[in-house]
Amino acid sequence: MPVLCRPSVRVPEHVITMEETLDFAQRVHSGKPQLSLACRLIQNTGVRKRHIVQPIEQTLRHPGFEERNRIYEAESKKRVPEVVEEALSNADLAARDIDAIVYVSCTGFLMPSLTAWMINTMGFRSDTRQIPIAQLGCAAGGAAINRAHDFCAAHPESNVLIVACEFCSLCYQPEDDDVSSLLSDGLFGDAVAAAVVRGSGGVGVSLERNSSYLIPGTEDWISYAVRDTGFHFRLDRRVPGTMEPLAPVLDEFAAGHGWDVRDLDFYIIHAGGPRILDDLAKFLDVDRKMFRHSWATLVEYGNIASAVVLDALRRLFEEDAPSPAASGMVAGFGPGITAEMAVGSWVVD
Repeated sequence: MPVLCRPSVRVPEHVITMEETLDFAQRVHSGKPQLSLACRLIQNTGVRKRHIVQPIEQTLRHPGFEERNRIYEAESKKRVPEVVEEALSNADLAARDIDAIVYVSCTGFLMPSLTAWMINTMGFRSDTRQIPIAQLGCAAGGAAINRAHDFCAAHPESNVLIVACEFCSLCYQPEDDDVSSLLSDGLFGDAVAAAVVRGSGGVGVSLERNSSYLIPGTEDWISYAVRDTGFHFRLDRRVPGTMEPLAPVLDEFAAGHGWDVRDLDFYIIHAGGPRILDDLAKFLDVDRKMFRHSWATLVEYGNIASAVVLDALRRLFEEDAPSPAASGMVAGFGPGITAEMAVGSWVVD
């Protein structure tokens, strides 16, 4: 079975705390009737701090879509190599051992994908397959794991590198002052993460089964409006309630593998917000403490989009390692509304 190895995660050096977020919201959006509600919602996220690629005063300015995308390119080329090199080391592999790169990001656009730059500058083989994914948002972390699993299943003994590069702060729109936009301004953070799925050997999660599910009729609940000023994030107020219909899907998925979703040893869940985690624990009948790694990511980094599941998995590695054969689930949620799910067992090489 392909094995998902220990991830590497880095967050930028610029930090904004909850208190600073509320202060800036009051200053920048003063007098807006929805501000009071938005501030209460931001406080309820439990996010203590977030990391961003630019100082906050630069983040609050909008230099134009072209300049923001230039910053995205420069920052991704600056920050991705260190994370990738550590992920390769964690898997005991070198760049030339990688057969495919899955690159996920929804906060900037490059063509060719950053995968081409990585192959040209970081020692990957010229025949390395490129699998960029740009439009699955937060669900892309789970999708990247699943596509890596699929590739290894189709090409036994292959190794796949996953890279998630999210600079959510570059999507800040100072003129957007609806409640969902203001809430997003206080929820999302920036991060770069990477992990290797080994075709054989390795320590980590042996990927055994994966699946996807889209809730019908919800494709406009999480979306971007693409305008001259860039990406404008749109979040429907019904999104936090989506765990009730998704919980039975996760239950059925685990049951199809012969497992009880209520009795797994570890859970790596996308931390979209506190209600997502609380509701999923409730509807799955799982102790919310079982989602502790996702909660820690949310509190310390905010919602770092596709990088969340890799950071939560990193925290599992850093805790006392699960026992061999311990059972677990990885689940990411995002636009669609889409769920990307995987189950697997802990293995030690």
